[in-house]
Amino acid sequence: MDYLKYVNIKQGTKSVKRFSNGNTLPLVQRPFGFASFTPQTEGGRGNWFYHPEDRSFEGIRLTHQPSPWIGDHGALVIQPQSEIPYMSYDKCWSGIDPDEAVLEPHYMKYYLKRCKATLELTPTTYGACVRVKFDNDFDNYISVLPVCGECGYEFDVKTNRLYCYTDCSTLKGYDSDKFRAYFVLQFEDGAISAEKTFTEDKNGKEIGLNVSGENTAIHLAAGCKEIVFTLAESYISYEQAAVNLKNDSDFADFDSLKEANAAEWNEYLSRIEIKADEEKLKTFYSCMYRLFLFPHKAYEVNENGEIVHYAPSDGSVKKGYRYTDNGFWDTYRTVYPMLSIIAKNECKEMLEGFIQDYTDGGWLPCWTALDAKKCMPSTMIDAVIADAAAKGILSGELLKTAFEGMEKHANMPSAIAAYGREGCADYLKLGYVPCDKYKESVNLTLDAAYGDWCLAVVADILGDSEKVYKYFERSKNYKNIFDKETGFMRGRTENGEFRPGFDPVKWGRDYTEAAAWQTTFAVQHDFDGLAELYGGKDKLIEKLDEFFAAPLDYRVEGYGAEIHEMTEFAAGNWGQCAISNQPSFHIPFIYAHLGAADKASYWVKRMCDEAFSSADDGFPGDEDNGTMAAWYIFAALGIYPLCPGKAEYVKFSGFADEVKIFGKKVDFSQAADTVEYSEVMRQIEK
Repeated sequence: MDYLKYVNIKQGTKSVKRFSNGNTLPLVQRPFGFASFTPQTEGGRGNWFYHPEDRSFEGIRLTHQPSPWIGDHGALVIQPQSEIPYMSYDKCWSGIDPDEAVLEPHYMKYYLKRCKATLELTPTTYGACVRVKFDNDFDNYISVLPVCGECGYEFDVKTNRLYCYTDCSTLKGYDSDKFRAYFVLQFEDGAISAEKTFTEDKNGKEIGLNVSGENTAIHLAAGCKEIVFTLAESYISYEQAAVNLKNDSDFADFDSLKEANAAEWNEYLSRIEIKADEEKLKTFYSCMYRLFLFPHKAYEVNENGEIVHYAPSDGSVKKGYRYTDNGFWDTYRTVYPMLSIIAKNECKEMLEGFIQDYTDGGWLPCWTALDAKKCMPSTMIDAVIADAAAKGILSGELLKTAFEGMEKHANMPSAIAAYGREGCADYLKLGYVPCDKYKESVNLTLDAAYGDWCLAVVADILGDSEKVYKYFERSKNYKNIFDKETGFMRGRTENGEFRPGFDPVKWGRDYTEAAAWQTTFAVQHDFDGLAELYGGKDKLIEKLDEFFAAPLDYRVEGYGAEIHEMTEFAAGNWGQCAISNQPSFHIPFIYAHLGAADKASYWVKRMCDEAFSSADDGFPGDEDNGTMAAWYIFAALGIYPLCPGKAEYVKFSGFADEVKIFGKKVDFSQAADTVEYSEVMRQIEK
């Protein structure tokens, strides 16, 4: 079966800064590949440089951007041009027909009308193979253009090889500032005319075959009408980029590589087979594609066959795996619980890479896009580690090292905002993060309590009963910010008072991208304890009923203005449930935990039918590195990871008529309210 025919890699790309239908890019890459490629249609929009309805094309962008809210790094643009080549995006673009373009997980094809050229790309792990066919008789060029920052280019006439580097980063991180991405582009003999090739700096001067500096480019003159070249990237050096190029060059020609890439993507997509109507199949497999994009590999294999990586904590090269371009506040909820089922080996390698960051720089990552970013709150890698440990994917010395890193950020304040738990010292002192000292204090408290529970899970696996008790007791701290009078989690000052002027539809201030309604139920590790605060399970069910029946209303409060998450929430029709963003993802499934799975099934089916599709506007909000895609996949299967860190999934009625995982039919109808991870794996491996 060809699953690729069901995939629209433009799903979620029809987004703008003020309204997200996914905020995705149509990435052409290998699963979890080092390098990704996407069309750039209007670079003047900054991080929103692609839109599916644009009729302009500025080139193929080698990108690592995990989200427009994060930005890009190590990026450059490749653009065929004719007659007079330009560096600036407002001049180098060509007209295209977006409906005629081919965009698939393994292949990209555009026809550029201005220079009458067909441009094709199919990826390798560290780069790609590119084929360009010119139909005109003009002077033609392959231009390599900057995205930002300092760039350098050097064309070696003897080897027909272009070396280039960039320190491009569109959003500053918190680690070493020594970063450069290095590229090697290998051309065939006669493909490039060195006599007509020239470089360009920001002043527009033609300055030979070598150039470096801010905003520089090279225009490689075509020596023939059809040019095929390969490229590879490295975070380490030109020499390592050449090794990556060699390691990637295990294909005969462009078409055979394209075929191999299609086969690889089909293998990943086939790991789950479902029976459903045509539109749901398209949405499902488009989401499956999204699941296998992030995180990106950030390790390389050197000439001695050793696994090495660039360590942004100090700018050095170290041994070991590394992965990047991932935000744990989002992905812990669905991505890793799904990968633990259908990509166990990859998941284990990713965990080893994340733990490597602690070994390298002394802190586990919170949000990483090459280096550390201060984007979302808390240390939700705790849940990823606990979930993998509970499922037996992570163990031994590696788990001990991970636990050491978890304990550090749970007990030691960090001087760097991108690391550790914000408000850590006050949380340890008060049992909550005070709202008069920190923004988003409710989320910081709830996340810390859940993180403490995750520490207790790992401590139990490691056999440390004293720490199990310590962290389990701390995990009850969520109760310290529960206001019985209003029935909501509320910001509390250092002196113990709740913040005055409470309204459960006021967004921000004490809450992250949400209000009290969407945040109060973030007690994944102890819904039974939360139910007790309401007076029992029936009362918590009543609160959930009220949540879904509440008027669709919101106030800007702490943000001072409307943010796009509010706009997307208001476009829905599910009471106060903002399925457009991660804080609401688990809420429908609480019903299943409380014995009301029929209500979970009702709301999940409605949301799948009303908010998701395979179209370019197919997501209800930011997709976020596979998080929303994995949510939809779980909705099809009829199980959901209500509490990552527990080796189980709550059960409800999924929309798929039949499910096979790795070719084995799975049936959870005999399970009670939950399905054990071991039972899922037993059915797959039987």
